Amino acid sequence: MMTLFVDMDEVFADTYNAHIELYNAKFNADLDINACLGREVWQSVPEDHQLGVKNHARTEGFFRALKPIEDSQKIIKELSEKYDLYVASAAMEFPNSLREKSDWLDEHFPFIHWKNRILCGHKHILKGDILIDDRSYNLESFNGRKILFSSPHNIHTTGYERVDNWMEVAGLLL
Repeated sequence: MMTLFVDMDEVFADTYNAHIELYNAKFNADLDINACLGREVWQSVPEDHQLGVKNHARTEGFFRALKPIEDSQKIIKELSEKYDLYVASAAMEFPNSLREKSDWLDEHFPFIHWKNRILCGHKHILKGDILIDDRSYNLESFNGRKILFSSPHNIHTTGYERVDNWMEVAGLLL
């Protein structure tokens, strides 16, 4: 059975839109995803608001409140039946994320056993057949098949096999 690693944030947990929603609520703004294309959300707001957006991920409850990306639950369940599937998420940078990501997975992806959750610092340690990630720097050192999951911040990234949504992942891997 082939080993498949799947990143969480911006791949099946919608952190990008969460940042936009929190920013809009705090500043009574109307920032939308189209204003952010090719950049991080924090790079798309006035300079005096950037630190606040960067700190969303350090706020208690941020990761726990994320919404699953459309079709991810169904497709990841199907993938877990075909592949030796692991969630691989860089969770060490933000103090609350380890517990919150684990609790979030229990709620939204209960079929992913805790033994198949890799909450790590750097992903260069991953050795397997396929990695789906939204960050090219995580794909660079991976020796297997590299699939870039589209996110507004990476629309200009080239050089990787790309999927725009979970139905496209299903078309490639199921």
